[in-house]
Amino acid sequence: MSGLVFSIVDVFAEDKYAGNQLAVVRRAEGLTGAAMQKIAREINFSETTFVLGDRKRRGGYDVRIFTPAAELPFAGHPTLGTAFVIQQDLIKEPVRKVVLNLKVGSIPVTFGFRGRKPDVLWMKQIQPRFGITLEAGRVAPVLGLKTDDLDPRFPVQEVSTGIPFVIVPVKTLEAVKRSGFRADKLAGLTAEGKAFLVFAPQTYSPGNDLNVRVFAHCYGVAEDPATGSANGCLAGYLVRHHYFGGPRVDIRVEQGYEVGRPSLLLLRAGEKAGKTDVFVGGRVILVARGRLV
Repeated sequence: MSGLVFSIVDVFAEDKYAGNQLAVVRRAEGLTGAAMQKIAREINFSETTFVLGDRKRRGGYDVRIFTPAAELPFAGHPTLGTAFVIQQDLIKEPVRKVVLNLKVGSIPVTFGFRGRKPDVLWMKQIQPRFGITLEAGRVAPVLGLKTDDLDPRFPVQEVSTGIPFVIVPVKTLEAVKRSGFRADKLAGLTAEGKAFLVFAPQTYSPGNDLNVRVFAHCYGVAEDPATGSANGCLAGYLVRHHYFGGPRVDIRVEQGYEVGRPSLLLLRAGEKAGKTDVFVGGRVILVARGRLV
């Protein structure tokens, strides 16, 4: 353990101690999966990542992602946060792109800079997979809502860009604020994943386009303050259903206000020739560095 160094960063954060915190552990190639899981459980952030060596392999850096409960094939804020740490601590100079080799595949992260300081980072997610639609009246009680809270113009649908989420459109910010997770109402729900993204076109900040809450108890996360994987699914959903009137989106999404960690995620997506390209962006702020003992 003495050779392991780590960084703590805030991801999708405009200010320190906002966004979603992440621990990135380097020089982790000698660790077993069980040891990584133990460290992630002890750190107890929504995710912890492990960089398996300081050099590129197969065109990118090998990375594993763990929640306190399990390993994940992909997650959004760990991808951006880990790319930031690799650029800052390994590459140590401005670069246009860093590739992370994850279990879901290779995910490119591109960098914007203000001088030599990273600005917005963008990741291109894998093609969205659109799953089943669910009855509004079946899903609403799981979220502590009434069927009338949901927006009937758009479906409740499961979407995945590596991890499946049920996307739930509601009419008002008040309904988002009132939403929660009721495990006792899950019985019989046929969705592949039991994680939920609830969103509305009303926001706390007038500069933003949507307000989002994410409940992911099935992944060991009661409520996430900023979720790149879920918002990538949302971006694909918005394009598929022309939520903003057409097959493209370029929007600002706020999340985490209800848990005291206001976050900002940037979504760009477009559909062409039956394919949907999804990009999720945000800023990353270094909080601390240390060494595991």
